[in-house]
Amino acid sequence: MALLMKRTTLRLIVPVLTFGVILSGCSDAGSGSTVSSISPTTTGSAVATQGTEAIKPMTISMFIANSYQQPTADNRIYKMIKDKTGVSLKMEFLVGDLTQKLGVMIAGGDYPDVITGDDKLIAAGAFVPLEDLIEKYAPNLKKHYADVWNQIKDPASGHIYALPGYNAFTGTFTETTYEGPGFWLQKDILKEQGWPTPKTLEDYFAIIEKAKQQHPDRIGFETLNFDWRTFPLQNPPEHLAGHPNDGGVIVDNGKASIFADKDIAKNYYKKLNEINSKGLLDKEALVQNYDQYLAKIASGRVIGMFDQHWNFSDGEKSLISQGNFGSTYVGFPLLYPGATEYYRDRPALTINRGYGISVKAKDPVAIIKFLDSLMTEDWQKTLQWGVQGQDYQVKDGKYYRTPEQRDQQNDNTWKLANKAEAFFFNLPKMQGTYMDGNATDPNTQPQEFYDSLKPVDQEVLKAYNHKTWAEFFKTPVDNPVYYPAWSIDLIDGSPAKVAQTKMNDLAVKYLPKAVLASEADFEKVWKEYTDQLSKANVKAYEDRINDQIQWRIKNWSSK
Repeated sequence: MALLMKRTTLRLIVPVLTFGVILSGCSDAGSGSTVSSISPTTTGSAVATQGTEAIKPMTISMFIANSYQQPTADNRIYKMIKDKTGVSLKMEFLVGDLTQKLGVMIAGGDYPDVITGDDKLIAAGAFVPLEDLIEKYAPNLKKHYADVWNQIKDPASGHIYALPGYNAFTGTFTETTYEGPGFWLQKDILKEQGWPTPKTLEDYFAIIEKAKQQHPDRIGFETLNFDWRTFPLQNPPEHLAGHPNDGGVIVDNGKASIFADKDIAKNYYKKLNEINSKGLLDKEALVQNYDQYLAKIASGRVIGMFDQHWNFSDGEKSLISQGNFGSTYVGFPLLYPGATEYYRDRPALTINRGYGISVKAKDPVAIIKFLDSLMTEDWQKTLQWGVQGQDYQVKDGKYYRTPEQRDQQNDNTWKLANKAEAFFFNLPKMQGTYMDGNATDPNTQPQEFYDSLKPVDQEVLKAYNHKTWAEFFKTPVDNPVYYPAWSIDLIDGSPAKVAQTKMNDLAVKYLPKAVLASEADFEKVWKEYTDQLSKANVKAYEDRINDQIQWRIKNWSSK
């Protein structure tokens, strides 16, 4: 069924160089090297977490499976890292096909010291287990991952092979942008209609119908039913009924069941059938491909759609580049009567991703100490906010940036000389708030985020009495231990996988038929669909999901 991931909002940078550059030269470390855990503001002699240790210069070679430009040789953050920790980074970035690159590495057994985690590399035995190294030498990392210690272990072996770079939260969970699911409406339509706040499908489609009357050349409601991107069509019922994104199931009291054949699904597609009969649904919506979908959004003609923001954001970026801010979107969490909102969630950990130490590394102890040293608040502030007075200011204890400093953060040339983005992207990082209450990331500091926006966007937020886009959705609670169910592996060829494929094929075939049928024929098409679903061995699919939910609850719970 429809499952999908969250994508980070950080941007990957292109083009790339085809070779790694040592940012500042030093010899490789031997097995006796040590790394001092000092903050970027420390002066004088180095004092390490594990005692007083002299800095011994070392170079860590890295392969990072993302596309970046090489930073400048005099980049001030990398220079600060070298000056304070003794470590230089020799970084190679992905060029071309990742599968081919990994295949060459695995065939030759020729690995750098540190590699971004990948299942193929883990299967090939490319990484050393990290749990003992963390226990003995990395108190900051152990504290950082304490609440998710069991979740970051490889399910097959029970070892930790990579340090997740995202979604281990510190302090208060903060979010300003919103990349998840919602029912979206154009900002200029909301302004024209006096800033309405739709709560139900009826409210939402009434806004679209009125807007369509005023703008007949625009598309009323858009959706997508193409390739693996079927979730814009398939996922709305679970959210309308008050459930988070668990893919093809809803989970009540730890038990999963499909919802495709339930009334919560039928009621949604019946509503789409009704709006189609009114001419509010794009006639091409259920047959178009992804590029065509994005092109329509980028044209500024689409009034609304259900989607996850990251999935249509490339079309929205085109509108922004055209200066057409009014045609960009605000999301709303529509609900069925009596349902409790659960659209916005806390991003889940991605297992076996982030930096891992290879079996070819000469000094894993020194590397884990180095990574641990960067998990202090001082280093995290430097890596995320920069240097106080140069990259950000402080007033009444709150961090902020001047307009000039914000402009620098959007200048790629400046960033290559003044930020450590390429290294930081996969690095373990604090997310949430520091002990002083400031957000760990400038982009999640509400006032700083608001001040960085265009006037059109500030007008929208002011109209709804918000500072951020995330505030249109309820603040998420802690994720259930098992969450999300869509990430449960369905083994190729297994009855559960065969059933999932069959259910998805039926949805792709029958949901468009039901939506586009005459209103008189809807019930007949829906019965045909659910009759076919009943023959798809749904139980095998549900049993696999439920078995793995219980496994996760047992093995991932904090002990």
